[in-house]
Amino acid sequence: MKLNVRYAMKWVVTLCVLSLLLVGLAGCSNRNAEPPAQNAPVAASASQTKTSSFDKLQGKKVLVAYFSWSGDNRKVAQYIHSKVGGDLVEIVPVKAYPTNYGECTDVAKQELADKARPSLKTKVDNFKQYDVVFLGQPVWWGKLPMPVYTFIESYDWTGKTVVPFMSHGGGGAYKLDDEIRTATKAKTLSMLVLASAETKNADMPKTVDAWLQKLAF
Repeated sequence: MKLNVRYAMKWVVTLCVLSLLLVGLAGCSNRNAEPPAQNAPVAASASQTKTSSFDKLQGKKVLVAYFSWSGDNRKVAQYIHSKVGGDLVEIVPVKAYPTNYGECTDVAKQELADKARPSLKTKVDNFKQYDVVFLGQPVWWGKLPMPVYTFIESYDWTGKTVVPFMSHGGGGAYKLDDEIRTATKAKTLSMLVLASAETKNADMPKTVDAWLQKLAF
């Protein structure tokens, strides 16, 4: 009987050790998991330089700049950057927007009414060097988000070509390309318009590729 108890105790200890090991492994995998982008606040991202593999832009200095609250435009911007090269920068306000959708829309509505120009963490050094700027954003209350206006008004767009891209929640593009053209006073090419669901679709890269090929720089 004593031998059976001793044998049973060894199994209990072994099972406890195995359980602790499994918990430790699970913790490591969670730390490596990508956090959800939806409604998540964003941090300022450093400019990332990539050589262009896109023939139409050979010899041109390219910037891909974007504002993204939900993560939709971030995903599109990163894919565009992988195709056209150049520098990638995120437009990040000093004061983060609420992560709750309803609260964020209330803040955005008030900013629009006030014609606010939120301060930005983002600063692009030597903006003058860029020939082509891909500019991405969502549509908020049928208009450009106010941080995008801050970004536009912080630089001289003379002689640049602006290539806008945007996502929407179902309301369409409104006239964001006209807003961008008026605000930058620069040559503005055909805008890429994606519904939020399309940015998550597996066909998104094909849609972006087709749009890029049609652009006349």
